[in-house]
Amino acid sequence: MYSNAYIFRYAGLMVILVAAILSSAAMLLKPMQERNEAVDKMQSILSSAGIENVNSKNAIELFNDYVIDMIVIDNEGNVVDDYQGDGKQNSEAFNLNLKEQLYNKSTNKSFRLPLYVLEKDGQRINIIPLRGVGLWGPVWGNIALKEDFNTVVGVTFGHKSETPGLGAEIETPIFEDQFPGKQLFNDQGNFVSIGVIKGGVTSFPLDVQRHKVDAISGGTITSNGVNDMIKNVLESYVPYIQKRG
Repeated sequence: MYSNAYIFRYAGLMVILVAAILSSAAMLLKPMQERNEAVDKMQSILSSAGIENVNSKNAIELFNDYVIDMIVIDNEGNVVDDYQGDGKQNSEAFNLNLKEQLYNKSTNKSFRLPLYVLEKDGQRINIIPLRGVGLWGPVWGNIALKEDFNTVVGVTFGHKSETPGLGAEIETPIFEDQFPGKQLFNDQGNFVSIGVIKGGVTSFPLDVQRHKVDAISGGTITSNGVNDMIKNVLESYVPYIQKRG
């Protein structure tokens, strides 16, 4: 029969051994995980601009083909980094932690934001990444704008744990297909964002409809989260847009 000391030593050795194996596995898998995350990010960015047939095998190649500029701007709208070379997934703009930067904004600290510029069919498309909070966790996405920085080309949304059939519908065509053609600024040039509203967009005057989309039925909190996310992030780019004239 084994003594208590032996059992404790054996258990301790096994804990150390298992921890070492798990740590080694995590280190070995980390490059693959990071690559997969980067590819998913590229696919979402390209899809928001209407780039078709993007998959995990061609995402990096298409991203470097279509993206012509990777910009970082500060909270005053100044360009602080501008990357136009190859390997754009290694640029500061691509690797900027949007969650951290938006937290800095919320605490009145200086912050930086990324902007991706694509060229498709001779037209420049500006992609702004989004991040916010839904009902059960983070929500995120990308919004593609025409060169005027006003008219929406397309969007993509994602989530971590929103309710299937309800809030999770934000990443379906039923919701996303409402955005193309919507506008961020009114006729006076004031930023009004794009509201995600209950009750039906068609109940509003035509000049207001172009700034709104219908919320997800039964997904009020998630819809509110998307509404707040769009406004909070896009208003941060207004100083840059205004400086462009």
